[in-house]
Amino acid sequence: MADLFDTSSSKTEDSSLRPMADRLRPAVLSDVIGQDHLLGSEGPLGAMLASGQLSSLILWGPPGVGKTTIARLLADATDMSFIQISAIFTGVADLKKVFEAARIRSGNGQGTLLFVDEIHRFNKAQQDGFLPYMEDGTILLVGATTENPSFELNAALLSRSQVLVLERLTLASLELLAQRAEREGVRKLPLDGLARDALLEMADGDGRALLNLIEQVLSWPDTGTLGTEALTKRLMRRAAQYDKSGDAHYNLISALHKSVRGSDPDAALYWFARMLEGGEDPRYLARRITRMAVEDIGLAEPQAQAICIEAWETYERLGSPEGELALAQAVTYLALAPKSNALYTAYKAARAAAKQTGSEPPPKHILNAPTSMMKDQGYGAGYAYDHDAEDGFSGQNYFPENMKRGVYYQPVERGFERELKRRLDYFVKLRSKRSES
Repeated sequence: MADLFDTSSSKTEDSSLRPMADRLRPAVLSDVIGQDHLLGSEGPLGAMLASGQLSSLILWGPPGVGKTTIARLLADATDMSFIQISAIFTGVADLKKVFEAARIRSGNGQGTLLFVDEIHRFNKAQQDGFLPYMEDGTILLVGATTENPSFELNAALLSRSQVLVLERLTLASLELLAQRAEREGVRKLPLDGLARDALLEMADGDGRALLNLIEQVLSWPDTGTLGTEALTKRLMRRAAQYDKSGDAHYNLISALHKSVRGSDPDAALYWFARMLEGGEDPRYLARRITRMAVEDIGLAEPQAQAICIEAWETYERLGSPEGELALAQAVTYLALAPKSNALYTAYKAARAAAKQTGSEPPPKHILNAPTSMMKDQGYGAGYAYDHDAEDGFSGQNYFPENMKRGVYYQPVERGFERELKRRLDYFVKLRSKRSES
C-alpha cells in the first residue's frame, strides 16, 4: 500500500525512448531555468529550503515552465516521497488510497509530497478532502494550475497554502534551454541566427514545446544550415501560428498600438487586418484594443473605453467574421480620439507612492467612529462635511498626516480633459484659499 502511487521508479529504463523534454529534466533545483525569482536565495522557495521548513504550495503558471520538475526536486531536497496524481484522472476512491498510503509512510517516519497536476479541476468537495491531511502533516500538498487560483481554488485550501507564480520563459531562458538540448543532442541546431530566433519565438515561452521542436529539428538529415524560410516550411503549423506573414506576433500588435496612439486610422486598420489574416484570435485583439483606450486615450475621451467594450460584446454575439467589423470600428474610433496618458501616468505615480509610504494610516478626521472608544481616540474629530462648506468644498487634507501631499493626475489640454483640467485648477485654487484661512 505504501508504494501504490509511488511514481519515482516509473521512468522508462531505455533513455533513447524517452522524449528529450523528459531526458533533460533538471536533476537539482539549481538547474531549473527561468524561475530564479522563486528558487534564488532571496526567493520564497530558496528561503524555505534554507530554513528546512517547506509549506504546502500552489504553483501557478503557464504550461512548460517547470511546475512538475520543481515539485519533484522539492521532494528530493527534503527527502520526502514524491507522489504525482492528476485531477483529470483521479476520483474520490483514488484519493482515499493516496491518503491511506501517505498515512502509512508517515507512521514509518517518511513524509509524502503529493503533487496534484491541474488541481483546479477538482470540485469543491474534492478540494476540501485535502484539508485534514494537510493540517495533520500526513501530506505536503504541491498543486499545479494554469488557472487563477483566486477563482478556481477554495479559500480554505488557499489559506493553508502559499501561491507561487511561475513565469513564462523569456527568450534568454529559452536560449539557455536550447544550448542544453544541443549538448544532449551532441550537435548544434542547423539554423542560422534568424531561424534560431524564430524557433525560440515559436515556443511562446513554453520550455517543453521548445524541446519538442528542437528534437524534430535535430532528427532531420544534415543538409547544412537552414534559414527562416526553410524552417517555417518544415514546421509549418507552429510557424504559421506566430509568423504567417513574416512578422513576429508582438511586432504586429506593437505596430497596431503605435498606429492608434499616432492617430493614424489607416495604418491602424492595416495592422489590425494583418493580424486577423495571420490567424490572431479576435478576442485577444478586443482585449488589447480596450487596453489602448485606457492607456493612451483615458479621460480625454471617456466614451472610448465604453465603445471598445461594446465592440467586444458585439463580436461575442455575432462571432467571426461579422463581429470583426465592430472591432475595426473601435480601432478607427480610438485612432481619431484625442490622446492622453495623464491618467495612466497618475495611476503609476500613485502606485509608486503607495509602495513608498507603506502602512501610513488615514488622518483621523476622515475615519468613522462607530464606538465611544474610537471617538475618545479622536476618530472623526474635526471632519468638515463638504456639502455644508462654501462651494461644496471643504479643502481638508485626505492624505496621511505624515505624508507630503502628492500630485499625480495632471490632465492635458485635449478633448474632455480640457474640462477636467479646468475643474482641477478650480479645486486647487479653492484648497489654497481654505488652507490660508
